[in-house]
Amino acid sequence: MIKRNAMLLIALLVLFTSGLAGCAGGSGAKIRIGEVTRSVFYAPEYVALEKGFFKEEGLDVELQTTAGGDKTMTALLSGAIDVALVGAETSIYVYQQGAEDPVINFAQLTQTDGTFLVAREETGEFDWSKLNGSVFLGQRKGGMPQMAGEFTLKKHGIDPHADLELIQNIEFANIAAAFASGTGQYVQLFEPQASIFEREGKGHVVASFGTESGQLPYTVFMTKQSYMNKHKDAVQKFTNAIYKAQMWVGSHTPEETAKTIAPYFKDTDMDILTSSVKRYLEQGTYASTPALHEEAWNNLLDVMDSAGELKGRVEMAKVVNNDFAESAVKASSK
Repeated sequence: MIKRNAMLLIALLVLFTSGLAGCAGGSGAKIRIGEVTRSVFYAPEYVALEKGFFKEEGLDVELQTTAGGDKTMTALLSGAIDVALVGAETSIYVYQQGAEDPVINFAQLTQTDGTFLVAREETGEFDWSKLNGSVFLGQRKGGMPQMAGEFTLKKHGIDPHADLELIQNIEFANIAAAFASGTGQYVQLFEPQASIFEREGKGHVVASFGTESGQLPYTVFMTKQSYMNKHKDAVQKFTNAIYKAQMWVGSHTPEETAKTIAPYFKDTDMDILTSSVKRYLEQGTYASTPALHEEAWNNLLDVMDSAGELKGRVEMAKVVNNDFAESAVKASSK
């Protein structure tokens, strides 16, 4: 009887410890990402997946597209995803609301706006004054594309709410289709949509908001403080993989990057993917390291303030943790 009870106790202990090990491993190994949209703008993310950089770090990463910054942040706050790839401004909005569990930016992916100004008609040499009195198909109020767009227009002496007809009531996912169907004379588009419209004769890229608005922590991987506290090792491994991908993209040709990310853009021709990657590389859109920089952060605050979306300037240290990025860079240099 004693032997039988002892065996039962051992069996229970094995089951218990196995369960703990499974929980511990699962909590760090599985990470669910929600990206705000599917775009060549996020090429290093897809490279990290396709080249197995996450797997090298022992991570099982699941990617889903949660269209729109508001939907992505809702998914993060509700626990539907673990990590969000979205504009850094969303973390500021959460902080401004006095969240007990703030959202922390830990790895920057892009460092400029990724949209281009697309004109319906080709009118020769472009001048920003041509937008005066035009119908402009804008983005969601409070989102980075719209704020960076307004910031650029103001820099060129254009009041977006007085000098042109600004349309902002169209869902992010439907903006390109709305323009293609005849709405607006100008629109902001990400790649590869901008290049696709050029090929199809539906529009012409006349300017880059990325070049015009300067460096910004435009798209960043972020997570809740509580998740970061519980899964520091997983967040570090995640950041390591992103940095490997950033270095890979920076050291390979646009053709090689386009070929690698092609599985994520099955309906897009290779030449369009290549030209899109090339365009982003040429204007320095992809961040070379995951670290966020103070000067770019202050530029972000200026952009948000200009758009009337900032209650008060938020110190970078309040919603940014660069420790993971710095560790990833340091480990790679050894």
